[in-house]
Amino acid sequence: MALIYLFFFLLVILPFYLLFRLLLLPHRTRLHFRRQNIHGPPRRLLSGNAADIRAVIARAQCAPLPSFHHDVVRRVIPHYGEWSAQFGRCFLYWFGIRPRLAVAEPDLVRAVLVDSTGSFEKVGFNPTSRQLFGEGLVGLKGKKWAHHRRVIAPAFNMERIKCWVPAIATSTLSMLEKWEVQGGSSSEFEIDVHKEFHTFSADVISRVAFGSSYEEGKRIFQLQDEQTLLVSLALRTVYIPGFRFLPTKKNKKRWRLNKEIRSSLQKLIEVNKNDCENSKNLLGLMISENRSGSEEKMGIEEIIDECKTFYFAGKETTANFLTWVILLLALHQDWQNKAREEVTYVCGHSEHPNAEDLGNLKIVNMVVKETLRLYPPAVALNRITTRDVKLGSLDVPAGTHIYMPTLAIHHDVEVWGADANEFNPLRFADGKGHHLGAFFPFGIGPTICVGQNLALVESKVALSMILQRFEFDVSSSYVHAPMLLMTLQPQYGAQVLFRRI
Repeated sequence: MALIYLFFFLLVILPFYLLFRLLLLPHRTRLHFRRQNIHGPPRRLLSGNAADIRAVIARAQCAPLPSFHHDVVRRVIPHYGEWSAQFGRCFLYWFGIRPRLAVAEPDLVRAVLVDSTGSFEKVGFNPTSRQLFGEGLVGLKGKKWAHHRRVIAPAFNMERIKCWVPAIATSTLSMLEKWEVQGGSSSEFEIDVHKEFHTFSADVISRVAFGSSYEEGKRIFQLQDEQTLLVSLALRTVYIPGFRFLPTKKNKKRWRLNKEIRSSLQKLIEVNKNDCENSKNLLGLMISENRSGSEEKMGIEEIIDECKTFYFAGKETTANFLTWVILLLALHQDWQNKAREEVTYVCGHSEHPNAEDLGNLKIVNMVVKETLRLYPPAVALNRITTRDVKLGSLDVPAGTHIYMPTLAIHHDVEVWGADANEFNPLRFADGKGHHLGAFFPFGIGPTICVGQNLALVESKVALSMILQRFEFDVSSSYVHAPMLLMTLQPQYGAQVLFRRI
């Protein structure tokens, strides 16, 4: 009897299910959006448009931009650039059998991100890409996300971060002194700031979030850098259920990296478990909650997953963001001089900035915001509809992915004006406000990045101390080729010429 049921399933139910999922449902969804005047590229049967996306990204990354300009959408997210030019800012495309609705209207973006009804949920990572973050805050959703957020958020409130400013300044000073040694007696020397800022931000996140130094966590960062490339490839590929268990070359590497990272983090937790001082940092806070027996406690495996998330996110976001700040000021000397004059006036020529100083650096703050507009670390956000919803005038079925291209919205001339692709920090002068759905480098709403305060404070401290010591220009060896790996970064490094002041 069991064999009869099995044959019936294989011969009747499974083919009908596949026909429905691969053909009938996508066709119905496509017609649903077409009736609302939403069009898009043709869909392949199994992969949707995933192969098209990989191909167009590969083409875009083959050649750098001809000059250092900021009209970078077609290089960084070329699939959106091409399809929006052809079908409009709102269009439909497919990732496997999942429909993706690209939405670039600020009002619609705001409606999605600030929704409190549960209609728009975070899109979870597929099992292959999840290895970089584990079951950490970035990939969680629902009640588990809310639980982790309640535990972690207090570690990154502004009052706590202000106490970390001296530690950030210490890490910055160490980096700058290393540059001085590298420069030797030369009046001008070249530094690849992209590499330097990765080491710097790794040191900062190690100290303030985990109570260790970069050297102690160096192996973890190296392993996660290897994992990042594998995860970036996985995110552009339709996941086949069960594929992660096959002993392919990439899977074997994923397994090895994941095992070594988790083992290293387990040792880090054990070392710090009984250190009362660690209650001042993220790891200590999670361990304290675990030890206290409170309802908010997290298990060891959960703590390891959060450590993985912050080892990656804490390093990547700030390092790449700082790289773009320095490159922009190296290109725009007038703003570099204005920022330096302000830093000198507020902090002096050699005094490290303190928490109070940062609030008085108005020009620096404008430069930081304009950099986040032109080169946001996360170039897009995704959500999935949990039920049939009304989004503006659109009827969106349950199970639709909403793709919000942060980079394209930040460069939209209809939102920012004719100079949208120009570096103009004055657009953020005097606390000028902007539509919530037009400027969201760290997201908005309930899921806004928990580490944004740390990233901003860290970048302002580092930038101020660099301006105190050096003048800098873009090196002739720099090639302008912004690209998306996991975050927005320069494809060939960021070579900058420094001169001591």
